[in-house]
Amino acid sequence: MTTQPVSQGAVSTLGMVTSPHEVATQCGVRILECGGNAIEAAIATTLALFVTYPHFCGLGGDAFLIISDAHGKVQNISGIGQAAQNVGAYESIIPLRGPRSALTTAGAVDALRCAWEISQRLGGTCSWSALLKPAIELARNGYAITRSERFWLGFRESQAGDLHDIFPRFSANGLIPDEGMARQRPDLARTLALLADAGPRDFYDGQLARQLAHGLALAGSALTQDDLAATRARIEEPLSMSYRGGNLIAHRPPTQGITTLQIMGILEQFDVKSIQEGSAAYYHLLVEAVKQAFVDRDRYVGDPDHVNVPVDHLLSPAHLKDKALAIDPNRAMAWPHAFKTGDTVFVGATDKAGNSVSLLATIYFDWGSGIMAGDTGVLWHNRGASFSLDPAHPNALAAGKRPFHTLNPGMYLKGGKPRIIYGTQGADGQPQTLAAILTRMIDYNMPPLQALARPRFLLGKTFSDTAETLKLESDVGLPLLAELERMGHVMGIVEPQSPLMGHPGAIVIDPVSGQMLGAHDPRSDGVAIGVEAIPG
Repeated sequence: MTTQPVSQGAVSTLGMVTSPHEVATQCGVRILECGGNAIEAAIATTLALFVTYPHFCGLGGDAFLIISDAHGKVQNISGIGQAAQNVGAYESIIPLRGPRSALTTAGAVDALRCAWEISQRLGGTCSWSALLKPAIELARNGYAITRSERFWLGFRESQAGDLHDIFPRFSANGLIPDEGMARQRPDLARTLALLADAGPRDFYDGQLARQLAHGLALAGSALTQDDLAATRARIEEPLSMSYRGGNLIAHRPPTQGITTLQIMGILEQFDVKSIQEGSAAYYHLLVEAVKQAFVDRDRYVGDPDHVNVPVDHLLSPAHLKDKALAIDPNRAMAWPHAFKTGDTVFVGATDKAGNSVSLLATIYFDWGSGIMAGDTGVLWHNRGASFSLDPAHPNALAAGKRPFHTLNPGMYLKGGKPRIIYGTQGADGQPQTLAAILTRMIDYNMPPLQALARPRFLLGKTFSDTAETLKLESDVGLPLLAELERMGHVMGIVEPQSPLMGHPGAIVIDPVSGQMLGAHDPRSDGVAIGVEAIPG
């Protein structure tokens, strides 16, 4: 049995999963109920999301995991597909959509393989095929279309011509389907069944790889079967930043995990809890810390196999202190910035033994490249569209290079054990959203649901607004907006609980009682669900 999600929050001492889709969350919780561990639960949840949240994630995308096992060992998995070897044709433009935007391989499946192998070494009991079974059943038997999927189909309806395979596959006779309408994905069910039988590497160097490469080539992608075969997720040492007596964990470049750590390292220089949460001073400080970190991000962060990323310098106490001193408490810094869009899903899981997982999976833009790989049901991502054609840029396109990634799931450790598991959807908004929810949970001791539901900000452009403004949800109140404007912020207003503000999730673990308190953003379709009973 599982606890019923109450206002997208849940409590348990036996295990918990949170994700942006209730059915996917339930798939992971059932794994815990059957004696599986948090890693297995996170894998099953993610695979279910690959079916039920096609606009944000899938087999044809990338994925990142932070795994803390019951012994306190923390490992990061970076599942980033690399650029095709044949990139010579990209001389003047990299399209944002269409087959030529599908120019990097997909690392998500290999990232899940690495996670499953770690789980097996830790005594995991679930086979690879067992973890795929719930996703196969959802694809074969159908699931209810979510509010989020309907929203993003409607949002992109005017761009249907750029999303070649999306509206023919996901509309209902050319119309935007209603929320709750049943959708089956038999082609994806066959692909998942093949992966269950042949194993995860079949996606890269087996029968499925041949089908994918053939479908991508017919569509006009530069990717080949050799490119797929060369794809390998990496198990890496995490980056760490001290904050309020604990340590924040993030991924290494080419992700912007370092950017989130920089923001929090800058905020560590301030007595945040002495500032009223939700005040103009609070939002101003967070926004200015974001600006300081983003300047470094856009100057330095790329694939460290190809460019020098001065990680130690960027996270050094002296550099972070200088960044903090550069913040004017009364005046906004001017903000010329290039916006990076993207959509993602966050999955968090923890179990009674102490294993915990923070995971993000993505196809970059909502609906990715808009291209399906033949008849496999696999929608390919467009992460390669984030490359630059400026040879001096740290994210310059090169054969075999990994692109800059906005994804950065996180954990907050105290005493070497996870206290908070967190992550969010939202591209450029990810570090901004994380700064808000982390200060609320750590500095102001808010429970996760309250921290996630409070008004948030987004600096820069959004999908629907190209103005370089500081956007705040309108429930902060007009006086606060006016005060920020007087401080020099160029303000924009969005509706309360806007889906443009990202979809974070979090699980907080009490170190004494072992109680787990979890939530997923009320702006999403998601829930956290806690386990009531497990075998034995």
